[in-house]
Amino acid sequence: MTDAPKNVVYCGVCTFPPEYCEFGASLPRCQKWLEANHPDLFTALYSVGGNVVAGEKGALDELDSDSKKLAKAIGKEEAKLKRVQEKKASTMIVIKRIERTKKKRVTSVLNLEVFDVELKKAAKQFASRFACGSSVSKNNQNLEEIVIQGDVSEEVKAYILQTWKTIPEKNIQLIEEKKKKKPEEEV
Repeated sequence: MTDAPKNVVYCGVCTFPPEYCEFGASLPRCQKWLEANHPDLFTALYSVGGNVVAGEKGALDELDSDSKKLAKAIGKEEAKLKRVQEKKASTMIVIKRIERTKKKRVTSVLNLEVFDVELKKAAKQFASRFACGSSVSKNNQNLEEIVIQGDVSEEVKAYILQTWKTIPEKNIQLIEEKKKKKPEEEV
C-alpha cells in the first residue's frame, strides 16, 4: 500500500517549516504567527524547558551566545526592513512627458524598481497595454528608466495605480518637459 501524502505546515512569515524558524532572523514574528495559526504546534515546539537539560551549564552558555547572535540578527533584519520602508515612502515615481521633434513625444517612467517592479516586465506590459513601443534604457544619470513612445503619461499613472496596488498615489509625480527652442539669429 502506498503512504498518504503528508501535510507539511509552512510558516507564513519566513516560509520555512516551523522547526526551522529558529534559524532565521524573524523568529519573534514567526512565533506570533505560529501561535495564532497553529497553537498545538507552537506549544510542542516552544514549550518551557525546550531543548536544554537543567543540569548542563555548557548548554546554557551556548544557548545564551546563540540567543545573543539571534537577537543581533533580528535587530539587523528589522533595521533593514525599516530602511526599505523609509526608502519606499520617500521615493517618487517620476513620469515625464518629453517632446521630441515636431509633434512627437515619449513618456519616461523613473524609480519603479524601488517598489519591487521588474522593469522589463513592466515595459512589456506598457507596450501591450498602450499599443506602442516601450523599452528599458539608462538615462543621463545612469539610472534605468522605461521609455514609452507616445504621450501616455496620464494613462501610465492610472495603469500603475491599477496594476501595482502597493504603490501609493502620492508617490507618483507627473512632469512635462519641453524642448528648448533655439534662439533665432539676427542677420
